[in-house]
Amino acid sequence: MEHFPHAVRLAEAASAAEQQGTGNLLRIILVVMVLGGVLTAWFLLRGYKREDD
Repeated sequence: MEHFPHAVRLAEAASAAEQQGTGNLLRIILVVMVLGGVLTAWFLLRGYKREDD
């Protein structure tokens, strides 16, 4: 692989991704949970807005 240095870097990145494990999955789940909580709070709290006419 001396002629293909980008292939070596690609292989190193693939092996690093395998070693990382479920980190990306947990990060995605955490972001989805936070966004879901924010959207749920917005949906519930928007009904309490007072309109003084």
